[in-house]
Amino acid sequence: MLTSSGLHSCQNLSRTRVMKLDEVHLYRMVHVSNIRHILQHGITHVDSPNKNTNYVPIGDRSLINKRTSITIAVDNGQGYNDDHNEIVLGDYIPFYFGIKMPMLFVMQNGGNFVDKTPPEDIIYLVLRLNKVLEVCPEFYFTDGHGTDRLTTFYDWTMRDHLPDIVDWQSVKAGYWAGNENLDLKRKKQAEFLAKPDIPPDCIRGFICYAESTKDKLLSLGIADKRVKIIKKCYY
Repeated sequence: MLTSSGLHSCQNLSRTRVMKLDEVHLYRMVHVSNIRHILQHGITHVDSPNKNTNYVPIGDRSLINKRTSITIAVDNGQGYNDDHNEIVLGDYIPFYFGIKMPMLFVMQNGGNFVDKTPPEDIIYLVLRLNKVLEVCPEFYFTDGHGTDRLTTFYDWTMRDHLPDIVDWQSVKAGYWAGNENLDLKRKKQAEFLAKPDIPPDCIRGFICYAESTKDKLLSLGIADKRVKIIKKCYY
């Protein structure tokens, strides 16, 4: 059941206290047309044998392509050293730690290689972090947008420090525009990066914009208690 604890980012954008690890939720935005496949195969990577060959993208295609060629040093905040691990950003499925991200604004309004998508077609998948860790013991996370040069990457050995590293005030900020908020915007888009496909039973619930969208989700066999209409999660 999708309870109020899973909607902390939607319900109170001004909360600034540090989260506990077992309170952290992950969010991923997808087109409603992809939900049927997700219910059958989970959240799959583009290179997965279970990938959705009819996947409907809603993100920035240029940014998605860029991530496939970006190699990142994972230094756990220790700075460069000879022992640091390197990963290719595009090899991982990204999740956010909150809602109303700058990318959602672009999705709803179009531009920057992004087709305009009505909010009725955008679904939030809500996952409890602890559940995901059961199937994804090795992962990476960041303190900001993955392609920003100021962002630091951390691996699974830092999992207990994740609630202190992610800037929850920025993640939940309701306003991020303007040059004076560039670093807030970066930190708001902190990411969790998963390597394997995430099984459908890791999805705790679904957030949508309209009753008509909820009806579509219910018609796919999703229980009513797992679907919430929350308009303020959208622009």
